Amino acid sequence: MSTIKRTGPTRRGTLLTIGCFLALSASIRFADGTGQAIANEVAQRAQSATIPNQPNGLELLFARLQEKEVELQEREARLETREADLKFAEQGINKILIKVQTAERDLRATMALADEAAENDLLQLTKVYESMKPKDAAALFQTMDPNFAAGFLGRMSSENAAAILAGLPPQQAYQVSLALSGRNLNVPRN
Repeated sequence: MSTIKRTGPTRRGTLLTIGCFLALSASIRFADGTGQAIANEVAQRAQSATIPNQPNGLELLFARLQEKEVELQEREARLETREADLKFAEQGINKILIKVQTAERDLRATMALADEAAENDLLQLTKVYESMKPKDAAALFQTMDPNFAAGFLGRMSSENAAAILAGLPPQQAYQVSLALSGRNLNVPRN
């Protein structure tokens, strides 16, 4: 089998013919406007690849600063509202505090009056027991709780208290004496 080898001139002729056809096709396209349409489409694709209407760095920065300004204004408004609420609450607390202090002062005054009245009653009753005959007072003290009796005996003069204590049965006198001696044990020393 023999192979046919083509030589240079036929190959060149084929390439030249293909080139002519491509040039003829291009000229027809440019002549009827197809080339312009293709050029426009290529330009549009190039523009869309660069994303038109995309804000540049300064525009982004300005937009972000505006957002921050709005956030700061909102935060400032919230803080002003909170501050006003706190001032209102503080005024309410101050009013309540004044009422509590007034009530406390009134209560102390009432308690002082009650303490003074109770003290006066005890002094009066102590004078009554001191003015009684020791034998009669001792009979009365026998019926009292030892701590209660010790309270009165501690307020009396030593002579009167001794006379009443001597009139009590020994066991009762001992319990009253213990109560008298321990009355001030729990008093703070400082």
